[in-house]
Amino acid sequence: MSTYLPTIKQLQYLVSLHEHGHFGRAAEACFVSQSTLSAGLRELESLLGVMLVERSRRVVRFTPLGNAVVAKAHRLLREAEELSDLVQAAGQPLAGELRMSVIPTIAPFLLPRMLPRLRRERPALKLFLREETSSAAIESLHHGRADCVLLALPFATGEVDSEHIADDRLFVAFPEDEPRDPPDMIPPSMIDEGRLLLLEDGHCLREHALAACNRPELRASATMIGTSLHTLVQMVDNGLGVTMLPQMALDAGILNDTQVVARPLKALNATREIALVWRKNSPRSDEFRMLAQELRVPQD
Repeated sequence: MSTYLPTIKQLQYLVSLHEHGHFGRAAEACFVSQSTLSAGLRELESLLGVMLVERSRRVVRFTPLGNAVVAKAHRLLREAEELSDLVQAAGQPLAGELRMSVIPTIAPFLLPRMLPRLRRERPALKLFLREETSSAAIESLHHGRADCVLLALPFATGEVDSEHIADDRLFVAFPEDEPRDPPDMIPPSMIDEGRLLLLEDGHCLREHALAACNRPELRASATMIGTSLHTLVQMVDNGLGVTMLPQMALDAGILNDTQVVARPLKALNATREIALVWRKNSPRSDEFRMLAQELRVPQD
């Protein structure tokens, strides 16, 4: 039986290379030089006596055994993170480092209102934020790159615990003279399937909007712009179509200085749930529930 055990650092190098597929980008993500990362991986392979990565000038290709080791490394690194979390949770709550991924349809609208108060009331908390699409954020959570995720439900999250933050209503946004006499609420039947502008795949707001409308032809015809809600608003302001916006974006002034009007979507599921999620049975669960309380939007 081998007496050599890989170090946490070597496993981090291996996982980072697998994630980025490039030595330079992997080294940058690990905050080391490319030569340091490469040397660490060669030492790992030498001491294990196996090849994990096939190297060439253009391609980084993992061997079948290398892929299996990466899968195991993810689990080991997550366990190491939870060991650190267990110790940290025994000390002062909401103190020290915490890595939170936030989806793009929440981050610019909720965080500017919440973070100043959080900094005042929790000065010992070092909150590292990462903006990612819902799918990427959940992957980061389960691979240990994020401690918790602020996102919108429903969304496939896997085995997680969660805490409700707010309900966020969906609105239809359109040029102010279209239609000429808009009703107080817009039913899905009024939306022209050829003019609906939505975010690209990976953004859960797109799925929430289409599910709320419950019109299959919208899913087939909607134009996927794939940038941001601000870009969608500018396109609507230029008469190129209509879009869906969450209430928190409207409350944050996304329509300021535009000729765009928004009305609530008249549908049964015209609301998304803003929630904080984290890995199930995390030793920091109590901290995350406290954080959710800090982030919670006051209800009118």
